[in-house]
Amino acid sequence: MKKVICVVEDEKDLNELVKRYLEKEGYEVRSYLTYNEAYEHINDEDVHLWILDIMLDNKSGFDLIEEIRSQGSEIPVIFMSARDKEFDRIIGLEKGSDDYITKPFSPKELVLRVNNLMKRAYKESNRIQIDGYELDEVQRKVFEGNEEIDLTTKEFDLLMMFIRNKGIAFSREMILENVWEDNYFGSDRVVDDTLRRLRKKLPNLNIHTIYGFGYRLG
Repeated sequence: MKKVICVVEDEKDLNELVKRYLEKEGYEVRSYLTYNEAYEHINDEDVHLWILDIMLDNKSGFDLIEEIRSQGSEIPVIFMSARDKEFDRIIGLEKGSDDYITKPFSPKELVLRVNNLMKRAYKESNRIQIDGYELDEVQRKVFEGNEEIDLTTKEFDLLMMFIRNKGIAFSREMILENVWEDNYFGSDRVVDDTLRRLRKKLPNLNIHTIYGFGYRLG
């Protein structure tokens, strides 16, 4: 299942930009433009992270985190603010925030901070996010949203090899050595056949064919 992030930002364009980048990373994003909209959802039990703008319409992100924490919630919180003031950072930490990012910021930096915070906060999770899919390496399961995608043993092994070596090009012979090891005797066409099935089941997976050589993820 996807992790849920609530974004509270009254600048609509920035709200949409943050939402788009986080969704591309594989998160489910619920965006709110006002304090009141967000307040109605502070008791939602499936939320994994709040991203709060400090300056909202009639109240502030500080008010909102107080309400979230008053419910006994320890859900991680990241503050966004156009004010790069030490005072704001200190107040945010005192009220229980986990991180603080100053506008203007790179959406990629925010995604990196979110990913790092998720890893720290949910250490029990063995989920990997890739191209809109979520993998549980321990249970050897793959999800798209809430739907589980059934992979064979070799399909999953091949997928994990690419994920662990993202950006590295592999020849068919190298893939055979890594995935099939010494237990396979036959044509390297088995690599193409397995990859074709994997692509069919995971059509959004960004695996490139390097003609005359092999394949690369990302």
